[in-house]
Amino acid sequence: MKHAHRPKQTLVADELFEYRSVEKKKLKLTMAITGVMMIAEIVGGFVTNSLALISDAGHMFTHFFALLISFSAILCAGRDPCRQRTFGFYRIEILSALFNSLFLFGATAWILIEGIKRILHPAPVLSLQMLLIAVIGLIVNLVSAGILHGAGKDDLNVKSAFLHMWADALSSIAIVAGAVIIYFTGWNILDPVLSVVIALLILGWGWQLFKDSTDILLESTPKGMDSGRVERALKQCSPEIEEITDLHIWEITSKMYSMTAHVRLKTGTTLSDAKMVLQAMKKTADEQFDIEHTTIEIDQG
Repeated sequence: MKHAHRPKQTLVADELFEYRSVEKKKLKLTMAITGVMMIAEIVGGFVTNSLALISDAGHMFTHFFALLISFSAILCAGRDPCRQRTFGFYRIEILSALFNSLFLFGATAWILIEGIKRILHPAPVLSLQMLLIAVIGLIVNLVSAGILHGAGKDDLNVKSAFLHMWADALSSIAIVAGAVIIYFTGWNILDPVLSVVIALLILGWGWQLFKDSTDILLESTPKGMDSGRVERALKQCSPEIEEITDLHIWEITSKMYSMTAHVRLKTGTTLSDAKMVLQAMKKTADEQFDIEHTTIEIDQG
C-alpha cells in the first residue's frame, strides 16, 4: 500500500491536499491573470499619466496577495508538523498578511500624496487609452471571479479571495466611468480624485488585514468568539464542574482554534466521572465553537 508506513494524521493531510487540488489550479490561474493585468495597469498608468490606473494596480496587488495567501494556506495544510513547529506552518500566512498590510500603508501614503498634488495641479490624461486599459482590467476581474466562483464553497480562504476579486471589479468600474467622463468633459481633476478614493479603499483593506493578523499573532480571543459564553457552555455540559479558571482561547491561523483550561470538580467526583466530564467538555468545545485543539487540566475535589 502506498502510504502504509505513514501515520494516520499524515494520511488525512494528504487526502485534504488532494481534495483541494481543484482549488489550487483555479487559484494559480487566477493569480497569473491578475498578475499580468496588474503589471499592465502600472505600465499603462505611467504611459497615459493616469494616477487612477496606478492606484487601481495597487488595489489589484492587494487581491493578488490575497490569492497568494489562499494558495499558500492550501500548501501549508499539506505539510507535516515537526518537533520545532508542533502546530505546523500555518502561521506563515499570518506573517505574510502582516507584511502585506505594512506594504499597503506605504503604497497608500504615496498614492495619497501624489493624488493631492494632482488635485492642486491637474495634469492631462490620455483618457481613451486609460479607458481601454480599465475595460480590460474590468474584464480580467470578472473572469477571475468567474473562475473562483463555486470553488471551495466551504473554504473560507478561497471564498475571501473570490470576494476580493469582486471588490476589485467595482474599483475597475469606477475607473471606466472616470475615463469616459474625462474623455467627454476634459475634467482631468477626476483622475486624482478617483486615485484618492481607491487609496482610501486600499487603506481600509490594509488596516483590517493589519488588525486581524496582529490579533492572531498576539493570541487574542478569536473574532466573534465570546470567552465568557464558551465558559458558561462548558460549565453547563456537566453538573460535576465546580469552577473553570485560566481559560485561554486563541487562533493558530484562520478558523483553527485552540483552548486551554483548568477545571475544578465537585467533592466526591470519581475518576470515571472525571473522564466523562473531560469528554463532554471537549465535545462541547468542538461542536458549539469549532475548537478542535483542547488541553484541559482537571482537579478532583
